Amino acid sequence: MAVWDDVVGQDRVTAQLAAAARDADALVSAEQAGPEPARGAEPPSADPGGASQMTHAWLFTGPPGSGRATAARAFAAALQCVSPDRALGGAPGCGFCDGCHTALIGTHADVEIVRTDLLSIGVKETRDLVRRSSLSPSGGRWQVIVLEDADRLTEGAGNVLLKAVEEPAPRTVWLLCAPSVEDVLPTIRSRCRLLSLRTPPVDAVAEVLVRRDGIEPDAAARAARATQGHIGRARRLATDERARARRTAVLKLPLRVDDIGGCLKAAQELIDAAGEDAKQVAEEVDTKETEELRAALGAAAGTNGRLPRGTAGAMKELQDKQKRRSTRTQRDSLDLALVDLTGFYRDVLALQMGASVPLANDEVRDSVQRIATASTPERTLRRIEAVIACREALDRNVAPLLAVEAMTVALRAG
Repeated sequence: MAVWDDVVGQDRVTAQLAAAARDADALVSAEQAGPEPARGAEPPSADPGGASQMTHAWLFTGPPGSGRATAARAFAAALQCVSPDRALGGAPGCGFCDGCHTALIGTHADVEIVRTDLLSIGVKETRDLVRRSSLSPSGGRWQVIVLEDADRLTEGAGNVLLKAVEEPAPRTVWLLCAPSVEDVLPTIRSRCRLLSLRTPPVDAVAEVLVRRDGIEPDAAARAARATQGHIGRARRLATDERARARRTAVLKLPLRVDDIGGCLKAAQELIDAAGEDAKQVAEEVDTKETEELRAALGAAAGTNGRLPRGTAGAMKELQDKQKRRSTRTQRDSLDLALVDLTGFYRDVLALQMGASVPLANDEVRDSVQRIATASTPERTLRRIEAVIACREALDRNVAPLLAVEAMTVALRAG
């Protein structure tokens, strides 16, 4: 299976990446037989008659669920491909060799995959990445840094990264992922080659769920349709019973906002559900992290769990990180519920306008029909705007309960 097989519905993007991987492979082969190019220079063309498709910095953009990180990882694997078939004209990215396999699963020594559970990526973490990027490949063909959340770089962190992108070390490649070009500093995006991904077709998402995850075709089709092509959410919905139950509860909310009391109760339940998600993550991760750090700091069993002097700062730093992660988890859970709610009203609007499109939430067609009959397209649009306004308020750090209560009251008013 080639590394591109999991990049769903992005034929144009995979064609560009495959061409770049071929040029990169030819470049490394040429370097191994000759002098190294000047620091920061654009790689020479693998084709003497044309421009090289390879460059040192890439920016993958696309809506949530489009597979930005998947495409970046696939490209990283293709750059590290050591398949002997290349000598016979085969394209890099076989998916089976040691270079491809270790890059895809995240254990390749020269592929650094960076994602964050926190609200932002700071200067300290970015400086560590820049130092890493200055090293030569230890065993692979390229030093590859995959930054899956480039949109979460603080302004200071972005300025730190800029210098490394401006003057890259030889054989170092930056792969940045963000929802849109506006989420990255102009000075950084101007030095990257842009690849824009689209939301993959529902049928393509269902097919990959069946092929890769062994999900029953009917369940895969329902999950892909419900998430409207969001690969990660579709997989979670198809495999996690709790996620399905949570979504079912969210889709009942439009029927529960008939009075102010119902609005406030529905808002509180939505916040409580998001808090439960954050608590579950904390139970799974925080305890393990805390115990590992205590052991590393020397809290031996015979000292009643007391830490050595001078280590309280490290524990405080970990607790602050865990608190920020909990906040991020709660916001992500809330945002997911709001996306499902937007999809519900999209279906309502489709019925009201007589659009010949399949419903994303066909399993609750009766509820969708009930709201559509009792309302107008204008009111439905105002309700969609209320959900979007709630998402924007959460991004601006408005208290979650206040933002959700304002939304549910607006849904009642229409």
